[in-house]
Amino acid sequence: MAIKLGTENKRNVIIVAILISIAAYLGLSQLLSSPPSPAPSAPATAQRHSATGRASRAGGTNAVETSGEARKIPSINLDPTLHLERLTASESIEYAGTGRNIFSMDSTPIRIEKALASARPVNHTASVYTPPPAPHPPAIDLKYFGYSVAPNGTRRAFLLHGEDIFDAGVGEIVDHRFKVVAIAPTGVQITDLGYNNTQTLPLESN
Repeated sequence: MAIKLGTENKRNVIIVAILISIAAYLGLSQLLSSPPSPAPSAPATAQRHSATGRASRAGGTNAVETSGEARKIPSINLDPTLHLERLTASESIEYAGTGRNIFSMDSTPIRIEKALASARPVNHTASVYTPPPAPHPPAIDLKYFGYSVAPNGTRRAFLLHGEDIFDAGVGEIVDHRFKVVAIAPTGVQITDLGYNNTQTLPLESN
């Protein structure tokens, strides 16, 4: 739907549009014509560096300058040229010490003192292992003090062990340890089962 404006309204709109255009032009001109910020002068820069150095010294040895510029190393006494004559002169130096030159194969050898005595015996002979002697079986502590004879001729021995008296025939065991092997009128053969040792006990008189 079209809006019809009167002559008075059209004139007001045109005036407003002109004013807005002028204001925009003035603002843009002001923005473009503003001068750039002046660069810091050399004295100001020096003063800032001096102040930074004083702050660093006041803050301690760990303070780092933040000037933003690298420190330039002076090129005084820096000679990258290789001088062969100096290298040759250093190689021609001879060792003049009083000791042994460890860098030379022709140096004086080390003198090793002779030992006063040998660490090993001179007449050393290999030892031969000799096994220890077998333990001697103990004596059988029985006493043969008599015997008896049966009608068929079989003998039985009377044996004393401490305060105990035993009546034993051939092949019987006395005190769970001694076995009667043979019985004779003059002696009796007894085997010690613990040592597998057989001994002859003589007949003892009362």
